[in-house]
Amino acid sequence: MKAVYSLLLVSALACGCVRARANTTPDAPLDVPAPPPRDVAPNDVEPPPPVPLVPEPARSELPFTRPAAPREQPRPEPPKPEPAKAEPANAEPAAEPPRPADDPAKPPTTLQTTPATEEGEMERGIRAALIRAAADLSRINYRALNPDAQTQYDTAKRFIRQADDAIRSKNLVFAKSFADKAATIAAQLGGR
Repeated sequence: MKAVYSLLLVSALACGCVRARANTTPDAPLDVPAPPPRDVAPNDVEPPPPVPLVPEPARSELPFTRPAAPREQPRPEPPKPEPAKAEPANAEPAAEPPRPADDPAKPPTTLQTTPATEEGEMERGIRAALIRAAADLSRINYRALNPDAQTQYDTAKRFIRQADDAIRSKNLVFAKSFADKAATIAAQLGGR
């Protein structure tokens, strides 16, 4: 029985030790130093006098214009034939001098972003992606698709057309972008 009492006593003491709390109280309140004295300067200073406005710069009468492009020299006009006085009826009319033909407008040159050696290889890769996309789209039954999938199908077809147009205009960067997008959409639609 003594063992039970001692066990209870030890367990009760152990329970009291489980809780951690400080039973100490401070001996004296903390000494807080006094705040430093305030030195406030008197506000007897006069505000500075107002500064006059800066006068507006003189405006020119002519508005700003960019320098004009060099003007072309006017072409000399061909001499005007003088009206003939009374000509006989059987005489042929005077032949007009040939007019100078205006230079036809030259098409702008295309800026080439890829080296010429890689251009053919890049175009073949683009065409392969377009063929793959067209083949994937041809295996899909358009009528069986839901409206969202039909929109994606139409978008892929549009990307194929835009890639073809970009290849014709030798814009291979855009053509590759459109071909990759079309191939990706067609592959996702084909996997449904």
